[in-house]
Amino acid sequence: MKKSTIKDVAREAGVSVATVSRVFNNSSLVIDDTRDKVLGIANQLHFIPNPIARSLSRNRTDAVGLLLPDLHGEFFSEVIRGVDQVVQANKKHLLVSSSHNERNEIEAALRMMRGRVDGIIIMSPGIDAETLLQNISKNLPVVLLNCFVQDTNFDSINIDNYGGAYQSVLHLISHNHRRIAIIKGTENNYDSSLRLKGYRQALVDAGVPTVPELEIDGDFTEAAGAAAAKAISRMQDRPTAVFAANDAMAIGAIAALRELGIRIPDDIAIAGFDDIPIARSIMPGLTSVHTSISELGMLAMNRLMTAIDAKEEHHRQQTIIRTTLVVRESCGSHVLSP
Repeated sequence: MKKSTIKDVAREAGVSVATVSRVFNNSSLVIDDTRDKVLGIANQLHFIPNPIARSLSRNRTDAVGLLLPDLHGEFFSEVIRGVDQVVQANKKHLLVSSSHNERNEIEAALRMMRGRVDGIIIMSPGIDAETLLQNISKNLPVVLLNCFVQDTNFDSINIDNYGGAYQSVLHLISHNHRRIAIIKGTENNYDSSLRLKGYRQALVDAGVPTVPELEIDGDFTEAAGAAAAKAISRMQDRPTAVFAANDAMAIGAIAALRELGIRIPDDIAIAGFDDIPIARSIMPGLTSVHTSISELGMLAMNRLMTAIDAKEEHHRQQTIIRTTLVVRESCGSHVLSP
């Protein structure tokens, strides 16, 4: 059976091809009676608009891109969930890719999305202005999420990594801990570096000495948290508290310490960062720096939609999202927060 075309629909409906095109592009120039007639004929003829042709005629793809460093773990799944809620509400399509923060993979992902999306959210801590400018169109709306680029030509949304870490460590100090370790995030990572600075400054401001051996390498994974915890257990002068630069490492550390017979929080208090959903479900409940991860994704996508619609009139913004400390049992508190 021959496939129906837009010309067939126009002929049967007694309208121009341009009118049929306006109907499928939801133009306000078409009256309701004409719209209903065209859609009825199209349904009878089993006509399906060509999405590529539509995107070329409208200079829109009705798709948006999301580039993440990884797709594994609760943090990224929550980001995707928030982004997708806005995408679905706006009746768009979402293209998701991961780069593992490798420059060649970042460039490949950006090239793959070129011409296929109307805008892109980039969450890639290793991104830089040169890579962006070389691999995306000058006019493509971009929102940077949790990454820092020294270029105000891009919208950006970042968590208050420094302030959140500072607040968390001060809370541990308020519980009379003076020997506090940190399990650091990935080296040369934007979030990681600011959380380390917050940790150090909290110690300095409280008059607590900083001890290099208590700054333990990590990479934001549960395995890294477990390895760090085992190293901590072997220390002759063991810390009484640990601040992990994210919840995954904190959870890995709790599991490893428990296997070693070390009690949380009686022997070692632990706090994390991100407040992923499982943080409130594990035993003991994990004290963590909270920001709504799904809302972060929603905010980024709403910003991108605004930029796409406003085009050249869009005013780019750099936004810092404040954090709050959610206190639970893992740090030794008796008062629980939700």
